[in-house]
Amino acid sequence: MENAKIGTRQLFIMIILFELGSSLLIPPGTMAGRDAWLSVLLGCVVGLGLFYVYQALYQYFPESSPRDYMNELIGRHLSWVVSLLYILYFAYIAARVLRDFGEMLVTFAYQDTPLVIVNAMLMIAAIFAVRKGIEVIARAGELLFGIMYFLTAIGLILLISSGTINLRFLQPVLAEGMGTVIYSVFKQTMFIPFGELIVFVMIFPYLKDRKKVKKTGFLAIIISGLFLAMSVAINICVLDVNLMLRSQFPLLSTIQTIKVEEFLDRLDVFFMLVLVIGGFFKVSLFTYSVVVGVSTLFKEKNPSQLALPVGLGVLILSISIASNFSEHMNEGLKIVPIYIHLPFQVLFPVLLLIIAVIKKKVKGSVYTVSKK
Repeated sequence: MENAKIGTRQLFIMIILFELGSSLLIPPGTMAGRDAWLSVLLGCVVGLGLFYVYQALYQYFPESSPRDYMNELIGRHLSWVVSLLYILYFAYIAARVLRDFGEMLVTFAYQDTPLVIVNAMLMIAAIFAVRKGIEVIARAGELLFGIMYFLTAIGLILLISSGTINLRFLQPVLAEGMGTVIYSVFKQTMFIPFGELIVFVMIFPYLKDRKKVKKTGFLAIIISGLFLAMSVAINICVLDVNLMLRSQFPLLSTIQTIKVEEFLDRLDVFFMLVLVIGGFFKVSLFTYSVVVGVSTLFKEKNPSQLALPVGLGVLILSISIASNFSEHMNEGLKIVPIYIHLPFQVLFPVLLLIIAVIKKKVKGSVYTVSKK
């Protein structure tokens, strides 16, 4: 895995697939109600700022892993603790995403199948991808992106053809004021999905051209933000805000409304493929980051051997984090953003960047990091 290299086009596709991932399944910004689409757009703006922080750390230490440059910035012992916490964080988020898609498949396709079996099927595919390394994951992303784009375009055309979109459901805009939208941004959309890009600090060292990271990332985030805002707006236009908020998986409920010429309907099962592609890719990237983190922290020379035990750990965690879907969602909306996402996506990275800037000014140039 350490000798792998990925291009900027692959990075672009990876970010888009990652951002869409579970955000299509469970749309962000619902706290803003009818203005959820606006919350997504503003969250995208904040996400650009967060990504700037992540890539800035990489630009200071282009040849180093996060563990290596944290040794330089905060000391070897503290960096070991912080690295371990990030490994646990990535594993926890991987488990949450896996649980999201397992619940979706159980609800819509495998009602009589235990959740652990469905999650295991998804996890097996992710473990296989992780064992093959980041290059294979990136190439798979290129293939899956084309399939996802094609199916999404068909779904949009069918929604328009079925006449179920009612733009009046988006009105009135800002009926509850801008405060609700801002609250939703800083409680939801800045963290999910945009802040989750923190996982890419584990991917950056494998890039061929570090000079294009910021431009490529910004473009991918903007496109993802626009697409997600459009997806949320379409859900509202089809379902209206009250039904969207009550639905477990609004996009699938929206797809269920498609009915063209009395014969083309019940396409939600077909379009679950789009969601599963996003879920597989997101779980794979988080799991891969855990594997790389563990191998770096404990100096494992063959990281691919860790894919199976790490994958099993994520699978067990995905079942045990909540007793039911309602508890899982409540935890994800009320506890995780402030107590877990905020420190790992915002506070730690910003603090590290501040320390890096100060040390650069003191030393007068970009410094190298010892990898011993």
